[in-house]
Amino acid sequence: MLIAFTDLQLTGQAEESFVGLENFRRAFGDEDFLNAVWLTLVFTVLSSLIGQNTLGLTLAALMRRASKPVRTLTGGIVVTAWVLPEVVAGFLLYAFFRREGTLNAILDWLRLPSQNWLFTLPILAVSFANVWRGTAFSMLVYSAALNEIPQEITEAAEVDGAGGWRRMWHITLPMIRRSIGTNLMLNTLQTLSVFGLIWVMTRGGPGGRSQTLPLFMYEQAFQNSLIGYGTAVALLLLLVGSLFSLVYMRLLRTEV
Repeated sequence: MLIAFTDLQLTGQAEESFVGLENFRRAFGDEDFLNAVWLTLVFTVLSSLIGQNTLGLTLAALMRRASKPVRTLTGGIVVTAWVLPEVVAGFLLYAFFRREGTLNAILDWLRLPSQNWLFTLPILAVSFANVWRGTAFSMLVYSAALNEIPQEITEAAEVDGAGGWRRMWHITLPMIRRSIGTNLMLNTLQTLSVFGLIWVMTRGGPGGRSQTLPLFMYEQAFQNSLIGYGTAVALLLLLVGSLFSLVYMRLLRTEV
């Protein structure tokens, strides 16, 4: 932590010196850093708060009513993506999105326009990749939470004429809200630290359009040899994660 307040470098000067808050002032005046903060928030909201959370809950709700073979097959496919190493998942999604990849082959077969997704929409491509890889955790959390809802309550609502959406909004979501809050917090913290997936797919490019804070921190510390500055960025990333955690913990506390 103390390194963040020095000008330590991998190459160049022999000894570091204390620079106080200069690295932090530099960060907030650095357009590349501010761009990385924005892209980190976009990546987190799209892939974690919206993507993994919504898809995980949807799959859990659908699998609750599905037959056992369907549950087994779907669960196996989703969990397989989750247990893959991040780098392996990155290579698979790179092969899917690249110009000569699987997605464009499907679009060409359907006679639909194709494009270089990793160049034109890099942040959306890596967000999709993170949703594909991480949805299993949300699905398992919500499956366990849904199984805790007494069947009598759901059956009584059906007898009273409540439709599926009404039951979901007025019964299911309120009864699993603590699981939702916990899942959101854990998914957010995991997404904020994603490095290998994005590095393999785009390396933060093109032109920094998919460079989140972990990649920016790596670039400054190890490619530009600015260890002090990179450590300061790491502390700011830790602060962002702490702020998200405080918000979720406050929400969970008010629901007790």
